[in-house]
Amino acid sequence: MSDSLIPVAPGFETPLEMLEACHGRLQGQLETLARLAAWLPAHGADDQAQQAASAVMRYFDLAAANHHMDEEDDLFPVLLARVDASRRAQLQALIDWILADHRRMFAAWALMRERLAAIAEGKAAELAEEQVEAFANRYRQHIAREESELLPYARELLTGEDIAALSKTMVARRRQG
Repeated sequence: MSDSLIPVAPGFETPLEMLEACHGRLQGQLETLARLAAWLPAHGADDQAQQAASAVMRYFDLAAANHHMDEEDDLFPVLLARVDASRRAQLQALIDWILADHRRMFAAWALMRERLAAIAEGKAAELAEEQVEAFANRYRQHIAREESELLPYARELLTGEDIAALSKTMVARRRQG
């Protein structure tokens, strides 16, 4: 098989594509969470449930947190510096919404994490499918808005130097963790 047919995951040299790929991985974790909620009533916090809960916690605690920092600390300031005055208010409103949603997502994650931590320890814990769906919907709506509004701004406004700097800070952030 030719190497050209094998999909290649984006690397840190393409930070916008990395942010988008993170959204895809996050969707996968939300699917795992939904499967876990469906699994628990019949199987309880067995080994498979414990492993799934641990994996979801690891992802949200590390990768999702880094993703938010990539945006908040590195991407947003550069976008605001690059946007022209006629679109500044629109971009600022989008960023303000994303920042507020990050706070809502963090609060929702804290509650979900408590339940997952109990499951990861093998304790009986309720993980209602409705709660998981509400949690997942918040993330899906957030991702949709970032992909349809924020990333187009970034692709338009960022210079090659901006992309290189974003790449460098993303790598450094992950080396610290």
